[in-house]
Amino acid sequence: MDQDNIQTRPPEPITITVLRARNLKGTKADSVQVMVKVEFGEKTLGDSPKVECSPEVPAELNFSTTINCTYDDPLALDEIAHKPVVLTVIEGLPKEKKQKEEKTALLGQCTVDLLPLVKGETKHKYTLVVNPLPGSPLEGIPPEHAKPELDVVVSVNEPLMDSPQVSSGNLMTITMESLLSPPESWTLAGSQYCYAAALPIPVTAEKEAPIIFAGGALKPGADKEIPNKQKKWAMPGSAQGNAIYIPDSFVSSDSIEDEDGELRAKEDRDHRMNSESEKLRVPWNTERRCYMENSAVKSFQDKIAKCRYWPVEIMRLPPPAANKGKKDEEGSISYHGVAYINLAPLLYPGVKRIRGAYRVHAYTDHALHEKTKRKTGYGEEAGRIAFNILNRNSASPFPKKAGKEKDEKKEKEVKKGRSMSIASQHHGGHTLNPPEDYSVSAKSEMGSHMASQTIKSDTGSEVDGQAPVNVEGQQYVDSKSYIMLEISLTSPLIPKRPPEELARRVAEYIPPRPLFPKRTDGAQRSVEDFHNQVASVANLILDEFRDQFGDELKTEEPQSNESMETRRQKLIYELNSSGKYFAFKEQLKHAVVKIVREKYLKTTTFDNRQELQTFLSELYVYLIDQMHVALGRSLALEDQPPVPTPLTDSAQLKHFAREAEVNENFELATKYYQERIARNKNDPTNWFEYGTFCLYINDITKAEECFKECIAIDQKHLQGLLLYGVVCTLLEKHEAAETFFEAATCVDPRSILAWTMLGLFYDTVNNEIGAEMAYIEANKLNQAAAWSSVRQQREEEMAKDKKDMDVTGEELEAPHPGDQGGLAPPPAVATETKQPSPPSSDKPPTSARSGGGRSMSDRRQSATRRSEPHLHPDNSGTGSKLKSDSSMSRPGSQLKLGSQRGTPQPADDTQEEQPPREPTPIPKCSVYMQAIDWLLEVKAVPFTERALAHELLTPTGGPTSDYHICYARLKLQKKEFNDAEESLTEALQFDHQNPDAWALLGHVKYMTGDTNNARDCYERTISFVSDASEMHSIYLRLASIYLQDRKFEDAKNTFLLACKRSPSCVSWLGVGIACYRLDELSEAEDALSEANILNNTDPEVWAYLSLVCLKTGRQLESEQAYKYALKVNLQDQELLAEIQEVQQAVGFGNPEF
Repeated sequence: MDQDNIQTRPPEPITITVLRARNLKGTKADSVQVMVKVEFGEKTLGDSPKVECSPEVPAELNFSTTINCTYDDPLALDEIAHKPVVLTVIEGLPKEKKQKEEKTALLGQCTVDLLPLVKGETKHKYTLVVNPLPGSPLEGIPPEHAKPELDVVVSVNEPLMDSPQVSSGNLMTITMESLLSPPESWTLAGSQYCYAAALPIPVTAEKEAPIIFAGGALKPGADKEIPNKQKKWAMPGSAQGNAIYIPDSFVSSDSIEDEDGELRAKEDRDHRMNSESEKLRVPWNTERRCYMENSAVKSFQDKIAKCRYWPVEIMRLPPPAANKGKKDEEGSISYHGVAYINLAPLLYPGVKRIRGAYRVHAYTDHALHEKTKRKTGYGEEAGRIAFNILNRNSASPFPKKAGKEKDEKKEKEVKKGRSMSIASQHHGGHTLNPPEDYSVSAKSEMGSHMASQTIKSDTGSEVDGQAPVNVEGQQYVDSKSYIMLEISLTSPLIPKRPPEELARRVAEYIPPRPLFPKRTDGAQRSVEDFHNQVASVANLILDEFRDQFGDELKTEEPQSNESMETRRQKLIYELNSSGKYFAFKEQLKHAVVKIVREKYLKTTTFDNRQELQTFLSELYVYLIDQMHVALGRSLALEDQPPVPTPLTDSAQLKHFAREAEVNENFELATKYYQERIARNKNDPTNWFEYGTFCLYINDITKAEECFKECIAIDQKHLQGLLLYGVVCTLLEKHEAAETFFEAATCVDPRSILAWTMLGLFYDTVNNEIGAEMAYIEANKLNQAAAWSSVRQQREEEMAKDKKDMDVTGEELEAPHPGDQGGLAPPPAVATETKQPSPPSSDKPPTSARSGGGRSMSDRRQSATRRSEPHLHPDNSGTGSKLKSDSSMSRPGSQLKLGSQRGTPQPADDTQEEQPPREPTPIPKCSVYMQAIDWLLEVKAVPFTERALAHELLTPTGGPTSDYHICYARLKLQKKEFNDAEESLTEALQFDHQNPDAWALLGHVKYMTGDTNNARDCYERTISFVSDASEMHSIYLRLASIYLQDRKFEDAKNTFLLACKRSPSCVSWLGVGIACYRLDELSEAEDALSEANILNNTDPEVWAYLSLVCLKTGRQLESEQAYKYALKVNLQDQELLAEIQEVQQAVGFGNPEF
């Protein structure tokens, strides 16, 4: 039923009301008789009556006309969106003698934008400036005077689109800006050509139509003619002069780093700057709005997903006057090029706009098909449409009679190719025409001109078996031509989930847990308050008792029952007589009242006395019981010994757990991780690190529980969110994984790791566009971090230089004007030699960039600001202006200027050698390598493999030493020792003195049982000047090899190095064993005692303590140590046999004898 209602709804009239005109000026006098002509497209909607207008009194026109538009026709909505209503202000001249008709003169024009109606508004009011036409008296109005204006209102009775249409449709705005660096054969001399651009846009789910940007003209560079950045109407109709511009709409300007197109590399920036300033250009600066219904939006989205590149064809047309009457050459094109626009960013979540520079390639059908999967382009048809548009717009604002037949022929062709869904004329209104710049019949006409297009438009030739060659189009490639294009949407194709929704989804998966238990109210709270009050009163009574009878109790005489009863009576008497008993009762009163109200729910008086007595008896019994419970707790707490402070903190327990991991003692590592959680279960880091250990031992279920606890405690724990996403990916819960990865990017939008992990996840689920978006964001942040690091380093160097100059007593600041005396140098020279550089640069005019997020003009201005102080202290004078101008247009001239105005001091001699623009800093490592380091640390093996694959393909990465080391670490975690050894061999070929490579190679040899080679690798690692990233395991394993080789002195010294760096039970145990073997029993006992303090459940520590006690003749201690060794399950049979042998030799130590 709803669909039927939409289809049968009558056309919606759009009312244009011209209210009044003001500040108009006539040809012969200030007072003028004016009328307003209203046009839409090629149709005249009506003329207003003549009304007199004077400078003091505005002309009240109050003229209305309508356009009828069907409610649900997307083509009609498209026409309303991109065509303006043209208002022409006409002056009525007075009749002269013998004059039959009244003469008129055109004063000016303005355009009315109907876009607000397409966006859902029902009424919009404009105050529009009237743009004077050539020869109009309005041109003579001084700038300081009020400008001529029209008040206009556009309205509809009901919105043009209902809510479903607004939510499902989309309005795309395409701004064709300029063609830059055109072929060198194009010149401003001789006859000038017209230039057009065309690209296809979906109209419905099945059909496309080209939209045309006509009217491009060759212009000189920005140095010779400042370009106009105001946008033009794509179909201005009869508008002329400044009326062809869209009011208050200008071409945007973005920094190169923020663009989405090509030519963003640092080697392309000089070419772009030169092209924009010095070379010719073809500006369009035209905005075309296209309304797409739901099916067209889905078609557009699907086509981008299948092939991300979208063709924009560029062509040259003959001048409109040149082909007058030559129908054979009508619409013929030359210099046919094409730019391939990557529209994939429009499928990034939340992206509504792309803008950038795109290279122009030579057009051939073969290349077009390879790049965009399209059989042919729209070049010839676009040329015909552009030719018709140019011929209509080349003369007066009114359609020419000569072009009427062509227009009618074109209109018939359009009507033949599609069904006209524009409403017919109703009630004096006017019908909307189909858009002139595209035709839905384009698809059906392609086949007829496909063969001729390559020859006619491309001026190329096609040899059998070879791709066609476009000779003219190749000049675009030779000249490095590119276009600037912007595409924006009213709503993103892929909506981005807001941070609030992601946080809510995370809370749904893992509800947040408060750090502390909630404070209970009601019955439980009232009982707890009563216990607290009883304990408080008991302490007060005890203090009173001690004050009265403390001296008597100090005697050692036995206490009789009579004396105790006497003291009790005296205490009661004292409490009653002093009023303390009443105070204690009042203190308990409130707690008792709460119990009555909260536990027994008694809030009203008792009607029955018997019921009251029963309740009081029950309450008394309950209160006495609770009193005993409270007193028992109080006395029990006082009798408990204080809890000793732990000897180890959380960091030491973490170190012990990592040590146990390296030694593959997973049971002991689990114990340490659990002990950390037991000490502080509200610390999310403890749960997170236990989860990474579970991930390492492949206990995915336990790891998931740990990461859940981590996020439950802290919903914004970045690494917890990432690793829970990893676990969900391993369990193939991809929807939940995406939620957590996206939530991580919202928690810290500046996190390189979060964006890289999101990209790796999208790689896992084969979402190429999502992965591309995440990697681009990560690389932007990485580049910004590199800039920040360079600036910080520069500031530190400047601070250091300033400090050094202060110490040596050199003058830092230039003398002020007027303070110079004697032989003071000129201001420019003095400033250049004495004044320190501004904070944004460490050396004079060497830097033209200081940040990655600014536009090119901002960077040039910043370079100027940095260079100006070196010419004059107050940034004024001719020298300052000269340097500013040179830095804006030709950065290289700074060097010449610096050398001419330089001083003979050696400190500034290097100025001539400085580049005009500081190079773009290169990040220390790629985003993938940063993710790899973290992934190896948290043992996320599948994601590590994927990140390593990306690093291998990165232009700045590849099979480097760091790559091979990370690859070897991964293989060590997977116990694939042969692959790890091969990778480390490759790494050592890059850097033979890399301590990490030698350490890992030693671990490989140690794990495979090759202790001799392992020892050599470890010894080489220790001998390097720089340490490996993890030295503790190297010391332990090297020392254990020394023990096996019976090199006890070397073992002792190496174990002591480990103890000095990070002491643990294992390191002190090693020291104790080495000292015992060296017969240094006292040192051995001290070391074993330290080990026992750190871990009193290690059986080897108790076993060697037993041996030391046996050797020193301490029978009781040796037996106790031996019993504890057996109790904690000593498994080393050789050590057990050695103990028993010594016991038999000394004759004691074993209680079983």
